[in-house]
Amino acid sequence: KKRTPRARKPTPAAATAPAPAPATATALERRPRVPRATPPPCTESRTTPRWEHFEHGADFGVRGWAPTKAGAYAQAARALTAVVAPLERVRPAVAVDLACRGIDDEALLVAWLNTLVHAMAARRMLFAEFELTQADHRLHARALGEPLERARHEPAVEVKGATYTALRVAPTDGGWVAQAVVDV
Repeated sequence: KKRTPRARKPTPAAATAPAPAPATATALERRPRVPRATPPPCTESRTTPRWEHFEHGADFGVRGWAPTKAGAYAQAARALTAVVAPLERVRPAVAVDLACRGIDDEALLVAWLNTLVHAMAARRMLFAEFELTQADHRLHARALGEPLERARHEPAVEVKGATYTALRVAPTDGGWVAQAVVDV
């Protein structure tokens, strides 16, 4: 014979307990808003090396432009660092050599940004300048930065990793653009 569970009668304590307060904000709405870094003003053409952030829900989009593909990757890396802390507060005092590879240009950008995220977390450093060489979906970089100092750098968030969302590496008017969304 199959048993069916019986409904329990409320106990006197449960009957008089106040109802839980309704949730007023989701976890994402309670997340502190990260101050946006200000990229260099764009008064030049798209071939002038520069970076920017773009909106993407609760995450950040990072985008870099430069005359070369490697330069666009370097500018996207600057935008990544600027998600964490203002670039002008990061000194290029220590050089760290990094390398990665991908199956195509887009996968290489994700691998590069994730290599940088790992280096920042493992070494507890921030990087502001990048010297890159790129060929055959392989990238070698020298990242210049310094150890994280919370009081001076005032980090806003920790980047968890780069994603394939809004991923783009493509030629533009006389240069290259490299963009991806990073999870914070």
